[in-house]
Amino acid sequence: MFFIFSTLDFKPITIADKDWMTDLLQQGHRGALEYNFTSNFIWREIYRLRAARLEDQLIIMSDPDDPTFIFPSGKSDPGPAVRALADYTARMGKPLIFNTVLNQDRERLEALFPGKFEFIPDRNDFDYIYSAESLITLRGKKLSSKRNHINRFMSSERDWAYEPLTLSNLAEARQMSQEWCRQAGCSDDAELHDESCAVEQAFKYYEPLGLAGGLLRVGGKVIAFTMGEPLNEDTYVVHIEKAFNDIQGAYQMINQQFAQDAFEGYQYINREDDAGDEGLRRAKLSYDPALMVEKSSAQLKEAL
Repeated sequence: MFFIFSTLDFKPITIADKDWMTDLLQQGHRGALEYNFTSNFIWREIYRLRAARLEDQLIIMSDPDDPTFIFPSGKSDPGPAVRALADYTARMGKPLIFNTVLNQDRERLEALFPGKFEFIPDRNDFDYIYSAESLITLRGKKLSSKRNHINRFMSSERDWAYEPLTLSNLAEARQMSQEWCRQAGCSDDAELHDESCAVEQAFKYYEPLGLAGGLLRVGGKVIAFTMGEPLNEDTYVVHIEKAFNDIQGAYQMINQQFAQDAFEGYQYINREDDAGDEGLRRAKLSYDPALMVEKSSAQLKEAL
């Protein structure tokens, strides 16, 4: 068991880790935000994320002093990785806790170690999955309010324009993001401050991360932007979406314009979780998700 423990070498995540981590993250074909390199990279400093490789299993740890883990990602049996983590945390005098376990992984974990883990569903971390066609077309009665917001935007802001987000206009979108943060009071709100730090990382590493995005202008001024990328073969993930709150319909407009620009060829769109924010939850539910990616935490109850 000591040999297994000794191979767990957790290191800070850097942009140089993108290729090998992405390879192992995609081997699991999971449709959750935690199994995406960008999601981990831009939040790595906020959550003090570290990564280790055990053969062909990727293990991501949050907070080395009081560690929790994303369930390992890779094609092989995760049992050795789970045992290595149990040994790793036991040596620290800490419980083994997985902060993210998808339903299919919960079944695998229970099959490997029957009755050894306690599972607690975490609704705040559920990902919202939408039909790509639904977000592109906004057809149907359930999305009529979104069409109304867009129509009002187009009526009141006649000099609007949409552009793909590129290196040529990235600085303008970044400036808009910083202004949005000032208006929202990020300096006085810890959660907004953390989010703004993650957004800054996305801007800083936009090209190396392989992100795509779009922005809206009104009168030549950037008033909204968004960023995303393919999550897997059939799902696109939207990481960031910002619009000035005083411009009615701006959020609905950037959402729909980016959908038309980027979502063709994908069946689903993952718009990530709501982090327990009630306003964000209402907004995400109002777009009529096709399904939710359910997640649980899991804590080891007794030695393996």
